[in-house]
Amino acid sequence: MTDEVMAEINTGLQLHISGDRAGAREKFAALWERIGEDGDPLHRCALAHYMADVCDDPADELAWDLRALAAADSLTDDRAKEYHATLAVRGFYPSLHLNLAEDYRKLGDHEAAKAQWKLGRATLGALGDDPYGVGIIQAYDALAIRLGLEPDSPDFRAGR
Repeated sequence: MTDEVMAEINTGLQLHISGDRAGAREKFAALWERIGEDGDPLHRCALAHYMADVCDDPADELAWDLRALAAADSLTDDRAKEYHATLAVRGFYPSLHLNLAEDYRKLGDHEAAKAQWKLGRATLGALGDDPYGVGIIQAYDALAIRLGLEPDSPDFRAGR
């Protein structure tokens, strides 16, 4: 069975990937109006996660990333697996916390950024040993450097 909303979210994502941020933002905003704050948690999580990526204002990006995290917190593995058999909600958290850490860093709140970095770093065990997982780990390492965390510190290595 096809999930039409996820298909539409993917259409917006493809707009973004092709360089049409404004088109993606428009598509995502229309979808959000349709599904709303109380819609399916999978739809809210995916849509908010991608909407954050097309925001120009870091405060708006943070607001959407917080929506994505809240939706993930109410999402069940059963619902995620209805969409794709390999999905587990715990696998969403590394990316969600990474995005929040980067949002806070952009906004100059380095303490909140480090807190999100640490929360997310502790979830890295949920990632597979595949290009996506490796990419997320590399992004954590790069963000750690931008946050001034030393590579030899326990915080830097936490979650590995």
